[in-house]
Amino acid sequence: MALKVAIVGRPNVGKSTLFNRLVGKRLALVDDRPGVTRDRRYADGNIGDMDLTLIDTAGYEDVTDESLEARMREQTEAAIEDAEVVMFMMDAREGVTSLDRIFADRLRKVHKPIILLANKSESRESGGGVGEAHALGFGEPVAISAEHGEGMADLYQALLAASADIFIEEIDEPDKPIRIAIIGRPNAGKSTLINRMLGEDRLLTGPEAGITRDSISVDWEYEGRAIRFVDTAGMRRKARVQEKLEKLSVADTIRAITFAEVVVLVMDKDDAFDTQDLQLADLVEREGRALVYVASKWDLEEEPQSKMAELKRLAEDKLPQLKGSPFVALSSHSGRGVERLMPAIIKAYETWSVKVKTKDLNTWLSMATQRHPPPAVDGKRVKPKYMAQTKARPPTFVLMASRASDMPEHYKRYLVNSLRESFDLPGTPIRLTVKSGSANPYAEGGAKSGPERYKGTAKTAPRKVLKAEKAAEALSNLPGKALEQKKSGIKPKVKALGGLKAGASKKAGQSVAVQKGARGGARQVSRSGRIRTGQKHAPKK
Repeated sequence: MALKVAIVGRPNVGKSTLFNRLVGKRLALVDDRPGVTRDRRYADGNIGDMDLTLIDTAGYEDVTDESLEARMREQTEAAIEDAEVVMFMMDAREGVTSLDRIFADRLRKVHKPIILLANKSESRESGGGVGEAHALGFGEPVAISAEHGEGMADLYQALLAASADIFIEEIDEPDKPIRIAIIGRPNAGKSTLINRMLGEDRLLTGPEAGITRDSISVDWEYEGRAIRFVDTAGMRRKARVQEKLEKLSVADTIRAITFAEVVVLVMDKDDAFDTQDLQLADLVEREGRALVYVASKWDLEEEPQSKMAELKRLAEDKLPQLKGSPFVALSSHSGRGVERLMPAIIKAYETWSVKVKTKDLNTWLSMATQRHPPPAVDGKRVKPKYMAQTKARPPTFVLMASRASDMPEHYKRYLVNSLRESFDLPGTPIRLTVKSGSANPYAEGGAKSGPERYKGTAKTAPRKVLKAEKAAEALSNLPGKALEQKKSGIKPKVKALGGLKAGASKKAGQSVAVQKGARGGARQVSRSGRIRTGQKHAPKK
């Protein structure tokens, strides 16, 4: 088991910065202004080979009234009582202040090891402050710089010496808890709800809006199951978020939603499902988390049945993608209806983790497509082939079909709604991916098609194709001037047949030319070019 260490001190001395350095992550919000941290936050960290359970606390204020600072002081004192070693931090640049002395008097009454830390001691101006720290009566101060990581070796030695007499019991690691994020708008009653379920004032609450800034994790056990609640800061509309600190709080809330498994959306019953609530619910669906609706301040409702029917109708009309999500009406202040929340969360978690057999999926697919066949696109119908579940949390399915890219979105919604109804998956996000079958590897451009080869004209090609190829080959062999004339379309001049000389000879085997006579009849021409005028078989005189 790790050593439990609380980091305490007055506001703005660097407690959260040291907390983040020992944890190894930027869990706690850090800003230049004092009073950023309000609740106490637990996290696992280490220094050297020593495992630590670190507790970040709010700045100590010397007030005892009913103000917010007084409630923050109560949280700090609860952390001191819970810790085994206390690290008291002061600012070496400013030196010892009156509030440091008041807090030191308070810590002397605690019978636990106290380690005095002089933070921000990386500059020369901090030397005087380190010397003043001896007057607080906690021995030699450890000069560190939480921002730059200086003095960590001295801090490790101080922790070893302080924990020498502390017995650390080794216990088995608990099962992985169910992570539940509580989200909503400011002043919706998120922290009050967690306190009511835990049975103690673990988180800082009050009538002021926006008290919670960090996302605070709280471990709990319900019927033998490990539960981890994450209280988050209220999220307003983006246009209203202007300050840097509120932007950091909103980013921390979104990160808590991302790492949660079940998200509880807390809404005021009189203003439920407004624009911000719808955006938060849509964010949860896009992140793929199980969702549970909670209507708070239900003890003030005069007509609970009609109000519940109206809220359920609004949920189905405005958030159809989360149809069937559990709805719990309760009062965190009086405790009315709180006992129904955890069974709804466990049911939503089990639905979110469901796995469906492939055989049952394909039986359902056959019935769903028979009841409502896929539409035809461009005259060709999309044909679903088979279906399988690839993962859970959230349930994710893959449908193999021909022409998958042409399947319309409305038909995909029909399949998702039918899945939700047939397999009893209310409220949980469902992911459906449609893919086509594997492509032919031997087709042109496929994985096994090989390099492209030149395919000439086959020997059995038509005579016209062969003749065109021979003409193109002959054209390429012509000299330059003839090739230019051929390409430009200029035909060489040819003399008429009658202009030939009488003694001109023809090559052997050339056919006899035929010309038309004056009366339209055929006139024979001999091989020597002489026109035959007589008849072949003229009668003898």
